[in-house]
Amino acid sequence: MRTHYPRTPHLPWSPGATADDVRAGDLTGLKGREVVVTEKLDGENTTLYPDGLHARSLDSGHHPSRAWVKALQGRIGPGIPAGRRICGENLYARHSIAYDRLESWFYGFSVWDGERCLDWDGTVRFLRRLGIPVPRVLWRGTFDERAVRALRLDAARQEGYVVRAVDGFQRAEFGQRVAKWVRPGHVQTGTHWMHAPVVENGLGPGAALWAVRSGAAPDVPSLLAAVGVPEYGSSFAAEPVAVEAAVAEAAARLDLLGRLGDARLAGVLAALLHRRPRARLMARLAVPLGMPLARRVGDLVGLHTGLHRPFPDEERRGGLIRMTTAVDLGVLHSVAGAVLAGRGDVAAAEAREQVEWSALHAEEAGLLGRAPLEPLRSGLRDALTDLDADAADRCWAQAREMCAQGRIVSVEEALAATWRWRSGAFPRLIHLVGPSGSGKSTFGAGLSGVDALVCLDDLRQARGSRADQSANAEILREGLGRLDAALAGGGTVVWDATSLSRQQRSLVLAVARRRDALVTHAVVLVDEEEAARRNADRTHPVPAEVLSAQLRRFDPPYPGQAHRTWYIGAGGSVDDIAGALESTLEGEEA
Repeated sequence: MRTHYPRTPHLPWSPGATADDVRAGDLTGLKGREVVVTEKLDGENTTLYPDGLHARSLDSGHHPSRAWVKALQGRIGPGIPAGRRICGENLYARHSIAYDRLESWFYGFSVWDGERCLDWDGTVRFLRRLGIPVPRVLWRGTFDERAVRALRLDAARQEGYVVRAVDGFQRAEFGQRVAKWVRPGHVQTGTHWMHAPVVENGLGPGAALWAVRSGAAPDVPSLLAAVGVPEYGSSFAAEPVAVEAAVAEAAARLDLLGRLGDARLAGVLAALLHRRPRARLMARLAVPLGMPLARRVGDLVGLHTGLHRPFPDEERRGGLIRMTTAVDLGVLHSVAGAVLAGRGDVAAAEAREQVEWSALHAEEAGLLGRAPLEPLRSGLRDALTDLDADAADRCWAQAREMCAQGRIVSVEEALAATWRWRSGAFPRLIHLVGPSGSGKSTFGAGLSGVDALVCLDDLRQARGSRADQSANAEILREGLGRLDAALAGGGTVVWDATSLSRQQRSLVLAVARRRDALVTHAVVLVDEEEAARRNADRTHPVPAEVLSAQLRRFDPPYPGQAHRTWYIGAGGSVDDIAGALESTLEGEEA
């Protein structure tokens, strides 16, 4: 069934309203509600379905400007559930505003399930899963007419803005939940755009990323430029043909799995950058991609080679379940197989056999879907709504491990097995991880509710010098002893040391396990240039060669190696969390 998009009423102060436009009589439908204000884009209103599309008119015919969006619909259509439709703006052809840095030629602004418009956050997640960006958010909050009126736009480059309720609503309520402001004299061309030669709007560097998300063939040079990685870096220049073959193979495998959105982009980027050092890659990608996606790409890069090696079959299912905390196993197997594309040596043939064998085990265990443990997680989340975050996360971590051990399967079994942690009567350890000068101590100092701090630099200082490394073994033993005593007393303890390797972290984890503590890895990820700048500004900087050596050795923990993991970016905030019961899956449908 085809449905045209409703006419959006103009706000009372919209200067672009004409005599035949719909106007909002009053704003009672917005008052007291949380709203989001997005930029109104100058394109053609278009609706996408699982099996086709149309412009505002249901019988809209062919036009050259619609060819690209038809191809987009062909790629993402299978991912749109029956009964749903996506409404958005086709920006391929220039209308009155010339865009030069678009992320895509199609932006979605609402998703409908029959006669109901999804809530805004569900809309963003759903669209991102299909590889469709949304217009820029200009303001969000409880509706405040003065704040919305105060928004200032560049009338030469922006058509206007749209105000909509964050909550979902019925189609019959559209006129009370959505309204727009349009610049005065918006149409500034003498000839209607449909009757003029088609002039493409310009795309920005990020368009290469959204193209991959939406199922397009990867453009390797454009992807490298978009993520700020030199095209002729050491890992690419050595075998550019092999790398491009790996990228194409990864995209093909991901398409067979039906992966779109960030899942497809993460797999393609991991195949492209699979020879880059994981820690440096995560820090570098955090700026163009955001920490959650950068971390997932890094984990794919770090874990995919594990599938190339033999693994005891009796332990394989548990190992794969543990991996699901960090990666999408379908994407991981796609990357692991793709990087072997074109190689005819014996080692590659043996590695391919191991990947195929692992995939068979994962498929038999039902682990190749997007989120195989999501039913268990959502069931626990619903059942444990009254718990604080620490107790809930501890229960979820224990349930994951018991599932990996084959001890539980259902939500009911998980609830029965995790009762002892619901009281929250256990100590907490926040284990800081990162090179010198990355910002670990600053982050730790900003945490509230900390009962004890164990800092190895402070212990060295107490012996005479922070820089003295001659007694490191003794310092470590003293620190571990203090940690054990602090955890025995309960409360929250922070361990402050570089903890660059898994072996270094294992000593701390052993103490935490003895005291049955909830362990949180707090991993600080900053790129090398920022780390060097921060180190130079420290009161006690380490020598440049020492910092360089630390950065080379840095092997960040994977999700699942602690009960939960925080990832801290250059701004000093927690930008991603793995292992939390309340975390929302990227692309999870409303």
